[in-house]
Amino acid sequence: MQSLRTFLICILLSLILTACNTPRQVLAEERMFLDLSLEFLDYYKLPKSTFQNTTVGGLSAITYDRQQDNYYVLSDDRSNYGDARFYTLNLDIKQQDTNKIKINNATIKNVTFLLDEAGNRYSSGSIDPEGIALSPRKTVFISSEGDPSKNIEPFIAEFELQTGKKKLNIPLPERYLKNPQTEQGIQENLGFESLTLNQNSLLKDDPFRLFTATESALIQDINSEPEARIRLLHYVINPIGRPIIVSEHMYLLDPSQPETISNGLTELLSLKTEGYFLSLERTFGFTGVGAKIYQVVVGNATDTSTIKSFNDNVSNIQVLKKKLLFNLADLGIDLDNIEGMTIGSRLPDGNPSLVLITDDNFNEEQETQILLFRLKENSAS
Repeated sequence: MQSLRTFLICILLSLILTACNTPRQVLAEERMFLDLSLEFLDYYKLPKSTFQNTTVGGLSAITYDRQQDNYYVLSDDRSNYGDARFYTLNLDIKQQDTNKIKINNATIKNVTFLLDEAGNRYSSGSIDPEGIALSPRKTVFISSEGDPSKNIEPFIAEFELQTGKKKLNIPLPERYLKNPQTEQGIQENLGFESLTLNQNSLLKDDPFRLFTATESALIQDINSEPEARIRLLHYVINPIGRPIIVSEHMYLLDPSQPETISNGLTELLSLKTEGYFLSLERTFGFTGVGAKIYQVVVGNATDTSTIKSFNDNVSNIQVLKKKLLFNLADLGIDLDNIEGMTIGSRLPDGNPSLVLITDDNFNEEQETQILLFRLKENSAS
């Protein structure tokens, strides 16, 4: 009887200890993330229009200039409907009598055409601009997907804010570029859709960080797994000398549903806390458009810059951790092609706003939608 009693006590203690350990593991995972929340505030439809002989459309990226209280929105026009360009946009955000915060109006104020190093505008089909980010030195960094089928390489470059002239090219690793000797590089129309900067100083001559990722896996990384294995690049931009690649990490894209036609990572947004991002994943299919916003943390993610292909066993790779922050399907809105996201102006209540914009693909049946959210960092968990 004594042995049986001892045996039962041991089992009971084991069950108690196991039950206690499980929550600790969950909490440890949760503590990796910031305690953020998003609240939807308003939706605005930008009317179809022209501005200075250009068609306002294809708005695939957005960035905010706090000093000027303006947004710069990039058109992904390949110089087909007008020369490659970005617009200056003003959003009139007000708090109504009902205490609801609304977008009263959105106004295009200016257009800036992109120029190459020689000061020439980009010819038709020579560029596919997709990402834009304002830098502390009052320039914009812009990413282009290129066109592998026409041997037009992707690029990330710095352009002057006022003139639109290119002033700096960011070196890309060879694995992102087409190579006739091997199957590698960016997939067609699935290149550098996302672009974001992180600056720890307000001084224009201090270094800052640039992050970009491909919309889906590189050709050499395509595999049979349901989650596309995406590479996220991390640069340091210095006031003197060439930009330096610091690291690269693996980002796992959510699996797409059977009815999905397109599924990809369309935007990254660096948060103030170093090593934290928001990501925007967008799907398009027969049932419409879907989009989810995730919080992403670098944590102890593996540096994958020396790994030639993700086709092999990657069980030893620590991927970027992500956590669903907001599913836009819950809004009950007929969403369009959401591609741009930025932290915008301060709201009347003091919280930062999050602004999303859609690309209408220059299609009369699609819309340019602007969605406004409150981004709130709650007390630490």
